[in-house]
Amino acid sequence: MKILITAAGSYGDVAPYTGVGAGLREAGHEVTLATHDTYAPLVRAAGLAFRRLPADPRTARPDPDRASAPAPHGKRDLMRKAAAFIQELGGGIAEAATADTELLLLSTTTAPLGLHLAEALDIPSLSLALQPNAPTGDFAPVIGGGRSLGRWGNRAMGHLSLRVIDRLYAGAVRDLRTRLDLPPATPRTVRRRAEAANRPVLYGFSELLVPRPKDWRSGLDIVGNWWPWHAPNAQLPSSVEDFIAAGPPPVFLGFGSMAADDGAHLSTLAVRALRRAKVRGILQSGWAGLAPGTGAHPDILTVGEVPHALLFPRMSAVVHHCGAGTAAAGLRAGVPTVPVPVTADQPFWAARLAALGAATAPIPFKDLTNGPTDTPDRSDNHSDIHSDEPDERAVARLAEAITRATTDPAHRERATEAARHLATEDGTAKVSTAVSRLP
Repeated sequence: MKILITAAGSYGDVAPYTGVGAGLREAGHEVTLATHDTYAPLVRAAGLAFRRLPADPRTARPDPDRASAPAPHGKRDLMRKAAAFIQELGGGIAEAATADTELLLLSTTTAPLGLHLAEALDIPSLSLALQPNAPTGDFAPVIGGGRSLGRWGNRAMGHLSLRVIDRLYAGAVRDLRTRLDLPPATPRTVRRRAEAANRPVLYGFSELLVPRPKDWRSGLDIVGNWWPWHAPNAQLPSSVEDFIAAGPPPVFLGFGSMAADDGAHLSTLAVRALRRAKVRGILQSGWAGLAPGTGAHPDILTVGEVPHALLFPRMSAVVHHCGAGTAAAGLRAGVPTVPVPVTADQPFWAARLAALGAATAPIPFKDLTNGPTDTPDRSDNHSDIHSDEPDERAVARLAEAITRATTDPAHRERATEAARHLATEDGTAKVSTAVSRLP
């Protein structure tokens, strides 16, 4: 089949689909991955055809050399930013498919738009989600990151969260359906049609972290993680290998696409916490631009994009924001995690890792940047200009968690057990099987 995968967002929102696409290509399909220009080299390296989607979040970042307002962290700011991103994305997704496309595979971000494209082309589609976004009584909505409200409350909030997503996509869907010459229909209407028809949705995470809720409808299946593609003969850069070989296994610390306006502050915080914990460290610069200073800290190395599958197994622990892919990568490597969730689904995954025993108690990111005694409304107003000097309580809290992760054998044992379990799962193969069964 000629298959088009659409994925949009940060690296963690896109990279897992390179592994899915490579698996489908090996199964004999012709696979194209439509995503942002930033990820074109990754897509092509996986042997997939690339097609461009607009709204590249990496190129939309503010210029760090110019004075500008901090990136939005409050809920209202994030909602406005998400709506603008979706509107631009909807303007380009209609161009992603060609006339000979036979199947659409849709990521969490692109599914609310891709369903309309599939309708216009009269071809099947399959949603491949990275988060358990279907309502359930088992837990509160993932994106909310809230505590359980009981089975009835969880399901009610789950349905409400879908309504919020429908509103976010409403404008883009209206314009897209007009462009595709489709009759008017709201996102909610199309979503309900898909649910009533038991349209399949595959979830790319392990039941070790999220057992399949018994109240989910048929067609919703958890299949195991989808791992980003990397070359079979890929190796760590020699500078990283040399650093690792020079002493005890270091601690990884990175925030991926999060914390774009907190680089200097986080760098200082990371260095002090690592030193207080008396461990070596590898900082991934990420969008925050973590950098402790050239030559100033011989026991700390800064790296750019390095495959987690190669780096994490060599670490004594990993400190990160707990995006879905990074959380799974830490488990796969069998190393303990220090979760520092920022927003969206990250508090959910952080709590799941801690409940499994493979992680320390989560440290909310705002507690490291604003201080644990800030007033509640500070989390919705991140316009304060941070000093590069971190609060000593934040340094002590992060250092304590790093020490616990690297010295408590229980965390290592739970992480090792999880790694053994994940090794028995093959989420990519299950996508290929599902594709072969589509009508």
